[in-house]
Order: sequence, then structure tokens, then C-alpha cells
Amino acid sequence: MLMEKKVYKITPTSGLVLEGGGMRGIFTSGVLDNFMDRGVRFPYIIGVSAGACTALSYLSEQRGRSKYSNINLLEERRYIGLKHLLLKGNIMDFDLLFYEFPQRIYPYDYKRLAQGKERFEIVTTSCRSGKPCYYEEKENPERVIEIVKASSSLPFVAPISYVDGYPMLDGGISDSIPLLRARQQGYDNNLVVLTRNKGYRKPSKPTRVPPFFYHKYPELRRAIKERNILYNNQLSLVEQLEEERELTVIRPQKPIVVDRMERDTQKLLDLYNEGYECAAAIEFVQ
Repeated sequence: MLMEKKVYKITPTSGLVLEGGGMRGIFTSGVLDNFMDRGVRFPYIIGVSAGACTALSYLSEQRGRSKYSNINLLEERRYIGLKHLLLKGNIMDFDLLFYEFPQRIYPYDYKRLAQGKERFEIVTTSCRSGKPCYYEEKENPERVIEIVKASSSLPFVAPISYVDGYPMLDGGISDSIPLLRARQQGYDNNLVVLTRNKGYRKPSKPTRVPPFFYHKYPELRRAIKERNILYNNQLSLVEQLEEERELTVIRPQKPIVVDRMERDTQKLLDLYNEGYECAAAIEFVQ
């Protein structure tokens, strides 16, 4: 795959912004494994949903861990499907992914996370306000899992999660590409990792929210309905700032064939390899 070479200068105001996208996050796994192979570190990382999950392995410098969870573990345990939705009310086996996996199967290095100097923010969506919440936690392992699980709790197919007792869902509902948050925090030299190819837009038709979903949370219902508008506006902003050379973007070069709940591990491996190659086309300078 022939890709345009780009040069990115890492500065004290560099931010790494990671979109979610369910299983499409395997692209980001390839990107971050390439960064780890080259010792590329950022002072600030912000991730949403799958982007936050992948960022955790990057922050603990456990190269290949995210790939293992998205490909090897999926092949071994088939943790996505209607069976899980019917049995546990979640289309993904969160008990496996957020407890058994980090504790026993591929232990997460919480010590390395806590020792890291990088700032790390995780995006969730408040069910009460429908607005994004931004959390930083590197010291308390249980709370780290609580937050990243909430960030990954997709509407309709996952139960509401709780952070500090507050009801939360997928951060992608309210801030799919948290570029503005990074800039508001003072990080204006950003590298954005997207999980869709250039030119992609969601359909303009609002998402229909059945009346029996989230009737106690009208602002959440509104946010879900309007998510496509927000997301498309965020993509337009990223493309505009990219053209103005205000940021650097790494994205898939080909139209995505990987579904949000993809179970074909060969497709996932191909997208991982594409992420690795796209990251390799970036030359980093200090």
C-alpha cells in the first residue's frame, strides 16, 4: 500500500486523539503497536470507547495486548453475539473483557499505568445530561475499569454502566472524536486516529430511539438521535484542520469492510496490519 509520507513533530502540546468504533478499533491497535515499536510517546492521550481500551495497552507499554484481545481472544472465546445479549443483556461479554482478561488471561500492568507521566482522559456520556464526561484515573485499577467499561457501553445492546454512582453510556454518543476537548486542554498539536476512511459520513437521517429505551433520560435520547449530525460535523472539522495543516490524521486508506461488531478475524487482522502500515508512514521528530 503506497501512502503519503508525513512528518509530525512531538512537542509539549502534542495530543493523541483516538476515535472509537467497536471492532474497527483494531485499526488503532495497529497504529499504537507501531508507535510502541518506535518508542513514540505523547504527553496527552484522549480516547473514546474502543479508542480508550486500546490506549490502555499503549499507556502500559504492553505491545500486542490490544491485538490479542481483539483477534486471538475473539477467535478463542467468541465474545460477541446475540447469545450474550440474551443471556447477559450485552452483545459483548463484558465479564470476560473487563475482568477475566485484564486480571487472569493477559494481566494488565496497572503499575506502569500509574507511573506514566502522560495525561490520559476517557470519554463517557452522561445518561442524565446527554453530554460528554471526561475522566482521568491512573491510580485505582477498579475505577479505571469502571470508566473504560462505561465508555464502551454501546446504546441499545449494552446495559447502562455507572461511574461513581452516575449512569453512563458510550462516549461516542456525545463526543466521538474529542479533538475540541484536547484543544481546550491546551493541546493544539494533535494527531488524530480515525477508524473510518476519508470522506465517510453517517446518513443524515436521525437515529430512531424506540419509546421503551431510556424513557427516564430524555437528554440521552436526544443525544442519540442527533449523534449523526455531531459526528459528521466533527469529521468536517478534522478534515478542515487537516487541510490547514493544523493537525495530522491517521485513517484507513480503503473503505472499511469491518463491522462495528465484526467477528471475522481475518478481516480484523487485515485492518490491524493496515493501521500498522499507516502509522509507519509517519516520521516523528522531537
